[in-house]
Amino acid sequence: MLLLALDTATPAVTVALHDGTDVIASSSQVDARRHGELLLPAVDRVLAEAGLRLDAVTGIVAGTGPGPYTGLRVGLMTADTFGLALGVPVYGVCTLDGLALAAGLEGPFVVATDARRKEVYWARYADSRTRLTDPAVDRPADIAGQVAGLPAVGAGALLYPDTFPRAHEPEHVSAAALARLAAERLAAGEELPAPRPLYLRRPDAQVPKNYKVVTPK
Repeated sequence: MLLLALDTATPAVTVALHDGTDVIASSSQVDARRHGELLLPAVDRVLAEAGLRLDAVTGIVAGTGPGPYTGLRVGLMTADTFGLALGVPVYGVCTLDGLALAAGLEGPFVVATDARRKEVYWARYADSRTRLTDPAVDRPADIAGQVAGLPAVGAGALLYPDTFPRAHEPEHVSAAALARLAAERLAAGEELPAPRPLYLRRPDAQVPKNYKVVTPK
């Protein structure tokens, strides 16, 4: 097994290789505006670090969000393209699940990432491998009662200390955690979902209203 994992659902552009036993190479850069520019060089970097070629990869793991439309689709489209070119399966893993695994907490806790618009993408977890709720997007004040008293991880939690007073790192997801989680689930015989994006809301870019339609005469 050689899994290539990548995620662009948060400001982190993150890539990792997992050989079925451990992560053998990884790269993460935080830049919310350069996902498309940074992702492929990061893939080249981790392959070079591991001394491997892309055609050695036997599976692709893509973080499915939730995340902003523009960033998230960079990683998912790249994963689909690699899978098609290599003829290997592409697996989807929720980005929040990767953050939960990296947090390593054993009791109930919350993962919250920054959804912009003064909102967070979030979910509750029983432990670092067990999600209790579907990912959602909400204003922090609206979920204060549901997360009260719980530790929280992620950039969204760190941004809103009034709602998440027990917030701490990791701030962003790492592809290393996604790869570990996918490898564990595959080894256990679990069927991983297809890499379908969790947008949870409409994209920021919209077609202008009342624009003039030009028709041929």
